Amino acid sequence: MQGEFEGRVAIVTGAGAGLGRCHALALARAGAKVVVNDMAGPDGSVGEAARSVVLEIEASGGEAVAEPADVASFADVAAMMARVDSRWGRIDILVNNAGILRDRSFAKMDMADFDKVVAVHLLGSANCCRAVWERMCRQGYGRIVLTTSCSGLYGNFGQANYAAAKTGMIGLMATLQQEGSRYGIRVNCLSPLATTTMTEGLFTAEDAARLAPEAVSPAVVFMASEQAPEKTIIGAGAGVFTVVHLVETQGVYLPPEARSPQDFRTAFAAMSDISTARHFDTGFDQAAGFIQTANRARGAAA
Repeated sequence: MQGEFEGRVAIVTGAGAGLGRCHALALARAGAKVVVNDMAGPDGSVGEAARSVVLEIEASGGEAVAEPADVASFADVAAMMARVDSRWGRIDILVNNAGILRDRSFAKMDMADFDKVVAVHLLGSANCCRAVWERMCRQGYGRIVLTTSCSGLYGNFGQANYAAAKTGMIGLMATLQQEGSRYGIRVNCLSPLATTTMTEGLFTAEDAARLAPEAVSPAVVFMASEQAPEKTIIGAGAGVFTVVHLVETQGVYLPPEARSPQDFRTAFAAMSDISTARHFDTGFDQAAGFIQTANRARGAAA
């Protein structure tokens, strides 16, 4: 592992604490040079949390630098990426981890909090990806990890803003992978579950110990490696690693005269039959699937 990551430059956003800190440490142990990004201090300087992670990496013989930047600001991010490129001459790995919570039921949610969460998670990740994209294309190599969530995949009460942002990561991943594949860029999503300040108090002490953030980071190292998959959602928690699949049933063709709500209720069981589920690589593949199913049904009825 050390040989594979030697000379690689990895940027981890929100790396001052929690999962980001663990991702940064794991990548440093694997041999990468690590950019520890976190919010700036009150005076705009590097914050103490990011500085502490850098010192921890250096104490173990690694190489790291702290970089303050607000990922919700493209100007901040672009300036940070330029400094990294100038310092090390390449950017190989981007781990989009920075995040915040503003939990509240949707009926009581201030839309400013909705905007802020989307700005940090989704727009912040897009800002970072855009800022490294041309560099990765030029060098013909890149690994990007986006962070989704069980809230984005399955929903969680009081997290409409967070869930919407995290689901957005999946569409961003799928499209960036299509556009980046020819340049040697691989884009994947991590869906982590760990005890951090964002999940404090949600688990028993025993479960919290099992859900240590360190148990998630091996998935990030894998997705940052040369053997990384493409357009894959990896779930990680308590040392368990899963792959989340997005599939679609074959469906049922309903002729124009049979498309009333009652017709839908009658056909819904067959429409939902998971045994016919299939995976689509692109939106155009889904369109082709619709047409094929319709043509088969109409041919059989002829």
